[in-house]
Amino acid sequence: MTLSPISIADLKNILCLGVAGNFAGHLEQAGETPDFIKVKTTETKAPKGLFPYYIPNQPGIIGVFPLSSTEIHSPESLDENSHLQAEPEICILFDVAYQDGLVIDLEPKAFAVFNDCSIRKPGAKKISEKKNWGPATKGVSDKFLPLTAFEMGCELDTFHIASFLKRDGQIHAYGKDSSVLTYSYFHNQLKNWMIEQLNIQADFGPLENLKQIIQECDYPAQIMVSLGATAYTKFGESVFLEVGDELFFYAYDASLNSADDVYQHITGETKRLINSSILHQKIT
Repeated sequence: MTLSPISIADLKNILCLGVAGNFAGHLEQAGETPDFIKVKTTETKAPKGLFPYYIPNQPGIIGVFPLSSTEIHSPESLDENSHLQAEPEICILFDVAYQDGLVIDLEPKAFAVFNDCSIRKPGAKKISEKKNWGPATKGVSDKFLPLTAFEMGCELDTFHIASFLKRDGQIHAYGKDSSVLTYSYFHNQLKNWMIEQLNIQADFGPLENLKQIIQECDYPAQIMVSLGATAYTKFGESVFLEVGDELFFYAYDASLNSADDVYQHITGETKRLINSSILHQKIT
């Protein structure tokens, strides 16, 4: 499969969603476990739900296009009780098939490394309230890689997610270097779960009615879904983003590149990584 280049502009008409709680330990580290205390799941490791962070042509902040491949704008409203934290993930662009107003299939087309940057603040009623505060508040690589299937043995299976923060000239591991195969739900299990959520998820607690959102979007032909953030290192868990910081996120093919290769890419010792999606953002 040859993938036509996907630009940030191509995503402006695409409904963008994220999976909450799809990596062991992330919600606890992010302090968000209480948000989901009343959300029931079929099993302990199951994700908590899907949330929108961009709904095209909608009024309000959720309709403001938030994606950037170069920067994150720090919100002016941050106070001593709220903090800005990046979230390293994989996102997948899917074609959507419908029947009788319901989603019946998601066909993967491409994937990239993604930054589900979030405001950690108490009292938010919906997940989406922490996810979009205007332009350049989310991150996605400008390099998508082709994905012809989402099952065991697909192109994505050899990939790892790695992330780093550079501050005052020092490079720190931000999220734990993680194989995509360590997502709690993945492949067909995750796809089938997403299809069900798109059809039945109700407006409850921190979650929103996705069927209604899809109807309001006039049944979009494509959606982009970020699969959930990796666990943080001790540094990433406790150090929040500040203006001047730089983020380096990688979805790298671990069968062709080593973790050392990735680190050397940040320092400039390695100029090119093979078969990788890279995101470099500055906090402004």
